[in-house]
Amino acid sequence: MLILAGLFDPLAIGGLTLKNRIVVSPMCQYQAEETGYINDWHTVHYGSLALAGASLMFVEATSVEARGRISNRDVGLYEDGQVEGLRRIVDFAHRQDVLVGIQLNHAGRKADLDSEPIAPSAIAFSDRYKLPQAMTEEDMSQVICAFEESAKRAVEAGFDVIEVHAAHGYLLHQFLSPLSNQREDGYGGSREGRLRFPLAVVRAVRAVIPQEMPLFVRVSAREYHPAGLTMDDMRYYAQAFKDAGVSLIDVSSGGNVPTPPDKVYAGYQIPLAEAIRRDIDILVGGVGMLDDPILADSIVQSNRADLIFIARGFLRNKNWGHDAALALSHPVEPPVPYVRAYKIPNA
Repeated sequence: MLILAGLFDPLAIGGLTLKNRIVVSPMCQYQAEETGYINDWHTVHYGSLALAGASLMFVEATSVEARGRISNRDVGLYEDGQVEGLRRIVDFAHRQDVLVGIQLNHAGRKADLDSEPIAPSAIAFSDRYKLPQAMTEEDMSQVICAFEESAKRAVEAGFDVIEVHAAHGYLLHQFLSPLSNQREDGYGGSREGRLRFPLAVVRAVRAVIPQEMPLFVRVSAREYHPAGLTMDDMRYYAQAFKDAGVSLIDVSSGGNVPTPPDKVYAGYQIPLAEAIRRDIDILVGGVGMLDDPILADSIVQSNRADLIFIARGFLRNKNWGHDAALALSHPVEPPVPYVRAYKIPNA
């Protein structure tokens, strides 16, 4: 008899076993010091999320270079001194039996800083953003090295999972898309050329982290532009990432042009994840307004996604995981000091 997994069933990935299928999605806070260091906000914010009932909690998009920050209030992991603050967050979460991931990112042309941004081609994201400088091969080598060094620091800080951000219009997505990559050398043109640099980054990160450590990649599988990426492109990319040692594709959409989706509704990105899961035979994460526990559970049970990434739901309700367990008649396992909140008085 086939027994389908649900939201509160475990999942093995690499050397880890997640106790359920709930993931706190990376969410930019824009509260870091201008030097990229975390502060009390992050300690309290991530500390509360570590108590929320998820199996895996991601720290926000974390810059691998100072020039690659989305803003000057982004968290960075491009200096050795930035490790200690992140390690405190990881250690606290581990004491709560929660795994912790970090999303490594470079903003490329979407870096809203005083310095000149870099990108695959000299094409601005919009009129509000600076015109970027087209990257040289030396620039690419420096960025690959930056991802490598940040990944090493993430391992040193004790993170359990690393996710490479190749979505939402940031640098790696910019290379993958014909909308932002109009290079005429070996790093542009065909989908093979556009993939060359992002794939080099993924391979470099995979090479410097432990073999059993899961590596995720977040992609934007649809760009909401007629000349943008196709699902054939995404299948090709996902297969290449899998062959390079990626454990899971975290499937989102949009962000590379200032055009919103036609319609936004709960689960609107799940068909994209489902297609990659089916065609590539790789674990996928589903994202996008999935904070109805019944919907989230049904997505897992119907094999449309393996993990459910929740963002705004956890911002609104830091007990989302425990409330989801109640809604699905699953045993609630809150931190010991909170157990009495889930017991019926005099029962």
